Amino acid sequence: MIEAIEKNLLRGVKLLQCISDADYSNTSIAPYYSSIGGHMRHILDVFDCIFDGLESNSINLINRKRNELAENYTTHGINYFNATIEKLKCLNPTDFNKTVRVTDDLGLGVISANYTLVAILIQAHSHAIHHFASVGYVISQLGIQLPDEDFGFNPTTPKLNKTN
Repeated sequence: MIEAIEKNLLRGVKLLQCISDADYSNTSIAPYYSSIGGHMRHILDVFDCIFDGLESNSINLINRKRNELAENYTTHGINYFNATIEKLKCLNPTDFNKTVRVTDDLGLGVISANYTLVAILIQAHSHAIHHFASVGYVISQLGIQLPDEDFGFNPTTPKLNKTN
């Protein structure tokens, strides 16, 4: 599982290595006017919340740090990705089935629920793929090449054959 999450997060690193800070922080694309950097920072903030809550077994997804440097500068974004990947590699697989309390605001108020560590990691991974798909739209509008053909695609999504 960690290998799959790492492989996906490395797609973000690959993208950041080949775009400018101006493209990374560009908020001109409708309809949401969100930047590539905003999505990347948000993806990594969720993982950061997980790591912050491990010691207490209480993960609060509301208390994201929202690192503006990681949102606006590719170098800081790459560093955030790499730090996240290193923390993932340090997780002990024997802890994956331990129970953690996860708190979030679903739009109608704050709710907490018990998860396993593996469940919240799977959720964070799926969340990253979802945001990569949004990033894919932004980068297509900016005329930037996708880092690879699987960027933003869930592994279970059927592939369409495009023949011209």
